[in-house]
Amino acid sequence: MIWYTALVLAVAAERLAELVVARRNTRWSLARGGTESGRGHYPAMVALHTALLVGCLAEVRLAERPFLPAIGWAMAALVVAAQALRWWCIRTLGPRWNTRVIVVPGLPRVTGGPYRWLSHPNYVAVAAEGVALPLVHGAWVTALVFTVLNAALMAVRIRCEDGALARLPAADARA
Repeated sequence: MIWYTALVLAVAAERLAELVVARRNTRWSLARGGTESGRGHYPAMVALHTALLVGCLAEVRLAERPFLPAIGWAMAALVVAAQALRWWCIRTLGPRWNTRVIVVPGLPRVTGGPYRWLSHPNYVAVAAEGVALPLVHGAWVTALVFTVLNAALMAVRIRCEDGALARLPAADARA
């Protein structure tokens, strides 16, 4: 359980690093006339992602979930892959990446990196992490609840983001 706690805390630290990047990028975007969409669902997203981390640790401890190596190690690898995809998204979008939906007028839609193949690759990373992190140590209830709630939230979030992105000019081939 100690190493699993360390893993969950490492993911929490990674999330805090994301927030630092997002705050910096928010300032950059707003300074260039960016407009935010979807403020209403943002608190729910923060609460859900916080609950994922708490749920992972609470379920393992309270329900005495065992570590099953065959599943646990595969899920740990998926957690690492999700982090890699997330940071690829952050790097590809540069100062445009954010935890909020902010569109800067005049900037074209990014079509490079993972966005070459997927419209919302960061959400693929979130979904994978939401299943894998709890299942590293058998927290299947947390994985299930997060997945269902995240699917509902992503339906709202993607609709919001697609609407905001529709206001961008044609794709930038250099991105």
